[in-house]
Amino acid sequence: MKIFVKTFGCRVNQVETQAVLEKLSAAGHEFCKGYEEAEACIINTCTVTSRADSDAARLLRQISARNPGARLIVTGCFAQLHADKVLQAAPGAELVPNPRKQDISLLLGAPESAAGWTVTGLRGRTRAFIKIQDGCDRFCSYCAVPLARSVKYSKNFDQALAEIKALVGAGIREIVFSGINIGEYKCPDTGRGLAELLAEAARMPGDFRLRFSSVEAFSINEELLGTAAGAGEKFCRYFHIPLQTGSPSVASAMNRKCRPEDFSRAVRLVRRFLPEATVFSDVIAGFPSETEAEFVETKSFIENMALSGLHVFSFSPRPGTAAAKLKPLSAAVVRDRAERLRALDEKLREAFAKSLVGTVQLVLPEDGTRPFSGLAGNFQRVLLPKTAAHGDFARVEIESASGGLCQGRLL
Repeated sequence: MKIFVKTFGCRVNQVETQAVLEKLSAAGHEFCKGYEEAEACIINTCTVTSRADSDAARLLRQISARNPGARLIVTGCFAQLHADKVLQAAPGAELVPNPRKQDISLLLGAPESAAGWTVTGLRGRTRAFIKIQDGCDRFCSYCAVPLARSVKYSKNFDQALAEIKALVGAGIREIVFSGINIGEYKCPDTGRGLAELLAEAARMPGDFRLRFSSVEAFSINEELLGTAAGAGEKFCRYFHIPLQTGSPSVASAMNRKCRPEDFSRAVRLVRRFLPEATVFSDVIAGFPSETEAEFVETKSFIENMALSGLHVFSFSPRPGTAAAKLKPLSAAVVRDRAERLRALDEKLREAFAKSLVGTVQLVLPEDGTRPFSGLAGNFQRVLLPKTAAHGDFARVEIESASGGLCQGRLL
């Protein structure tokens, strides 16, 4: 069968899709780039913003109109929370809830489910994401994730290590620990946590490195950072620590368990154990109760933290969340604040890229990038000469930087 697959949203969604695809591929199915030629379509949706909702609904309408004979399977958080909107866009869709997403491979004839969300990475890639954790019960007032992924899950410790070993054996050079809150990882059988998993993985032989996807500030402690520092080049000097706001009063309105002072503590701790590590973050522009003074407070806080880059989100009311009941700010105000934060992001990324000129970075080339480039361990994107080998680490001297990108010379 020819199958079209589209995944929206986070790395967890992407890992889950990959696990299902590998089972379908093993069963003899083929994958196509366009939905018009597909006999079945799998759409893995996201609902983190209203834009994510509308993008998924638009694609579902297009598939229903242009390929009505295709079997259409829809899963993910948008489908989990808004089945009515999915069926309105695609009346013939088959909905699969998040807890049963592994069964998609069974629906299309694979002999067994993708139990444990294990991926092999045997698809010509040099980076792989492994899902070690799922679920959240913290209920930040703006976030729908706890509504769609309420069941908390951690992968068995030995199973996670076996998956990493298999990925390294398959030629994967970078493995990213992924989850909704990976800092809350805890083996259901032994109680071993993220620091112990990192330590065991780093002891494995092989030419590879390990990266964290995103870690909340409350999960960053001396044990974790000491383990990361002890892993040497096996651990990427990079942390993504969600902030959302630098204003204590807005953090309270957001029901954030991580306040600005917690974020500041975590960043200071990272820099004490790993002085060369970069720190990126998420920030929300235009939360309903945010005043101009509180926005300026957030912007100043970020500047004082000297971060390396931001992911800026405009506030989007999510049905069922506490913040959806608040009176929103005007679209013009939200847009203005988002633009100012994105301008700050460009400034931070440019400054970080220029700070690397003259240094030597270990870069993993990525096939298919235009122009050809790769990621350094600190998450800096580096433009590379075509002579760099895809799939092998390259030691690169950074010669120049512009527009947040570095230009490198192979050593």
